[in-house]
Amino acid sequence: MKNRAMSRRMILEAGACALAAAAGIPRIGSAHAETGLSPKNDATIRKWYAAWEKKDWHPVDILLADDFTFTSAAGDDHINKSTFKARCWESQIDFIDRFDLQRVFGSGNEAFVMYVCWTKNAKTFRNVEYLRLRDGKVEAIECYFGAQSSFPSAVSTGQR
Repeated sequence: MKNRAMSRRMILEAGACALAAAAGIPRIGSAHAETGLSPKNDATIRKWYAAWEKKDWHPVDILLADDFTFTSAAGDDHINKSTFKARCWESQIDFIDRFDLQRVFGSGNEAFVMYVCWTKNAKTFRNVEYLRLRDGKVEAIECYFGAQSSFPSAVSTGQR
């Protein structure tokens, strides 16, 4: 048997390759095993984004807990449901076409969602949102926008 010297770089690269390979192995189980969420919470999240695409406040409203709060880097700090409707829904509903959910993962009643949002003028932007859920409703959302210069959105173009 021959001894071969291995650099730290080679060991780190091998470890990274092993992690990437392990991440690519599909898990056995139901759909919630892929997201780490219960099927109920996963469904609530998907209904939330689908409700925006319907352009009707009622499906959005029934998915929000009565004590819902929304926070974002755009100056919204734990605003309530009625303020969210006025500031976010009413100003964005005619701007947004659809959402392509890229990643949905979490645990228990907490989830992160990364999405690409398509605007009605065929432009896109990406956001990450942290959602807290309770009893089949969205209790809180924290929205993390990209840098204003690199992620065009209603916020960065002054349409807010």
